[in-house]
Amino acid sequence: MLLPRVIPCLDVKGGRVVKGIRFQGLRDAGDPVERAEAYARQGADELVLLDVSATPEDRGNALEVVRAVRRVLPLPLTVGGGVREARDAETLLEAGADKVAVNTAAVTRPELLDEMARIFGRQCTILALDAARTSNGWETVIRSGRERTGLDAASWAREAVDRGAGEILLTSWDRDGTGDGYDLELIAAVRAVVPVPIIASGGASGPGHMAEALAAGADAVLAASILHDGHTTVGDLKRELRALGVEVRS
Repeated sequence: MLLPRVIPCLDVKGGRVVKGIRFQGLRDAGDPVERAEAYARQGADELVLLDVSATPEDRGNALEVVRAVRRVLPLPLTVGGGVREARDAETLLEAGADKVAVNTAAVTRPELLDEMARIFGRQCTILALDAARTSNGWETVIRSGRERTGLDAASWAREAVDRGAGEILLTSWDRDGTGDGYDLELIAAVRAVVPVPIIASGGASGPGHMAEALAAGADAVLAASILHDGHTTVGDLKRELRALGVEVRS
């Protein structure tokens, strides 16, 4: 069994790292290349880079940022944002991504996942699933949280995996940037219906929250605000997780 991963996330807009709450009120959080170098030194297992304005602005991913991060990053890199067709994913892979995450375009045209898995392999095909809690479950949201779809998040996760998604980047819209902890019930609900790795995202404020997410069924934990704001480091998180009895990668 593979040990859990700790993965920093860089939300990028206009060539800068940004962070907000529930995808809104974005504030500057640094240079993506500097952040990538720092998190690699701290012991990150992978890095996720999401161009959060690409889809709302109806454009492709900022390839120059991907290339610049790739030049300094010795870790697996997942990139998302602005992917509408398989050729967009190919462009990101050529720019240095190891895996490509897709959200809005996969919801509007699910066949995209089949195409990406067939051309690039399941290991490169990542479903970025943003979910908002409803009265009886979770609803998939798209366009950086701007649009509700009415699509049940767990059902969509299962369909996406059937179509070829090899991993799910699962973000709780309600918890994003709040520091209130991951949505453990959401993680468990998706874990119950998919066999692929789940990266838990949205709400972490420390190793305790990460341990809870892993116990709920996540295979990896994403962190942004607590790292960008200097509250902790990847190395400290890993040491504290081990102190809690959670074995993570060295």
